[in-house]
Amino acid sequence: MEEFPRIQRLPPYVFSVVNALKHTARQQGEDIIDFGMGNPDQATPQHIVDRLCEAAQEAKNHRYSLSKGIPGLRKELCRYYKRRFDVELDPETESIVTIGSKEGLSHLALAITRPGDTIMVPNPTYPIHGYAFVIAGADIRHVPLHPDGDFFAEMTKAIQTTWPRPKVLVINFPSNPTAQVVDLDFYVRAVEFAKEHDLIIFSDIAYAEISFDGYKSPSIMQVPGAMDVAVECYSLSKTYNMPGWRVGFMVGNRRLIHALSRIKSYLDYGMFQPIQIAAAVALKESRLNAEAGKRDCVDDIRELYQNRRDVLIDGLGRAGWEIDKPLASMFVWAKIPEEFRKMGSLEFSKLLLQEAKMAVSPGIGFGHYGDEYVRIALIENEHRTRQAIRQVKKFLNAGGDVASE
Repeated sequence: MEEFPRIQRLPPYVFSVVNALKHTARQQGEDIIDFGMGNPDQATPQHIVDRLCEAAQEAKNHRYSLSKGIPGLRKELCRYYKRRFDVELDPETESIVTIGSKEGLSHLALAITRPGDTIMVPNPTYPIHGYAFVIAGADIRHVPLHPDGDFFAEMTKAIQTTWPRPKVLVINFPSNPTAQVVDLDFYVRAVEFAKEHDLIIFSDIAYAEISFDGYKSPSIMQVPGAMDVAVECYSLSKTYNMPGWRVGFMVGNRRLIHALSRIKSYLDYGMFQPIQIAAAVALKESRLNAEAGKRDCVDDIRELYQNRRDVLIDGLGRAGWEIDKPLASMFVWAKIPEEFRKMGSLEFSKLLLQEAKMAVSPGIGFGHYGDEYVRIALIENEHRTRQAIRQVKKFLNAGGDVASE
């Protein structure tokens, strides 16, 4: 039977290989320590859950909601941008609530691209950044994103050698998977580049609040003129341990927000209203705590990830696997030890699962420039992380023999 055209454009999902092996191992009774999916393991803060339960008891909240999000939630989002980035946004025309970041990006791609359009996407990057546009019929031009590379030089090369000229540039900092960060000057250059080459910028800052060692992630919306060319998405999934709630946002250029609003009005009625009410409480409580100089639940979540990062990287370093500490995100982008590097990230991930009982995401799943790396999500507690480190140490001590088999 002939495959559907859009499905034909989607490559096999690399992560499913490791997931299948992990499932099989667990079925056989093996204890697999799972650092694969970026799925927070902690509970949503209790005050947010309590407000959800209260709102769910009110019959009026059981009806259809608004596809663009309830006004109270959009207002709190705009207050967040004012407090955090000193950016003024109009809740009616420059913000919209989405059913997670992936839904917002995917529907925006559907709204603004047509078959044959070219989209510039970093490589490596989170798969939906490119494939949302592939599903919409566009073509992808991958731009290498290396820790020591010149991203703007690579973008210039891509512009000069691509026809038709690219229409959209996707950027994501702090990056998933690489945890790479940028400063505000990067966004200044990005806006200048977009205006020079008539590009739309899609910026993803889902991990903006998960930052360490004094680093604070900027927003592209802080740049004068960014509103002319850019939209930006943000999510409560990682910031508030709310991944299953599917609460995301998009802000920025009015024309693009309007396009997303139009297409969403045909496709959905928004998320369950009690979820939106509780999400507004999450943002409001953080705002009030910041104004009062009080510690917030986000501070606790950030500290949890920093402690896990330190335990993992310090421990793996002592085990013989040296990895740079990221300044942000809930991920560690780990270069494969040299003696295993030639086998590639998928085979190394399979070997790590088999020999060290540790599941990670192969870097090739985020783009071919990621094949010398694996992504380690900080989703296991410190006790389990130390257990994984001990198993990795044994694996690495036998590395020469295992790698040559």
